[in-house]
Amino acid sequence: MNNVTRLLTATAVCVALAACSQKVKEAPPTDNGNNNTGASTSGMAGDGKYGPGDLDTDACLRQRVVYFDFDQDTLKPDFQAAIACHAKYLRDRPEARMTLEGNADERGTREYNLGLGERRGNAVSSAIQGSGGSASQITVVSYGEERPTCVDSTDDCWSKNRRVEIVYSAK
Repeated sequence: MNNVTRLLTATAVCVALAACSQKVKEAPPTDNGNNNTGASTSGMAGDGKYGPGDLDTDACLRQRVVYFDFDQDTLKPDFQAAIACHAKYLRDRPEARMTLEGNADERGTREYNLGLGERRGNAVSSAIQGSGGSASQITVVSYGEERPTCVDSTDDCWSKNRRVEIVYSAK
């Protein structure tokens, strides 16, 4: 693991922990042009259901991207808390729907990367279902290498493209 990868991993862990340490009473944020997740939460306003003993679900829901190692579809432990938060959100709101958009970096054939993106999406779906989310609320699509967030041919850039984006929509 090179220094850049270590730094990115450490930063991701810090951001995830910081995001999950705050309690905020709101639904997942809508896409207001400040991010490119394409997320939509129409019809799902925060209802303040969560008590003091609950997970910091609302804050954790802001983590909408799950990153993967090169050529892997195994979830990293760093993302377990966010997965649990999204599963709880689905359990509490039967009308909610999510699309898991699997992506890969530019290396590999188009067909391979489409398959890898799908495997990554399915891994996130399985983890959410394992935490109590319903399969009927989840759709998995793969974009392979077709929707990069970064277009440089560097390790740092490739690591940003190896991801699953969580996109909410209402029923």
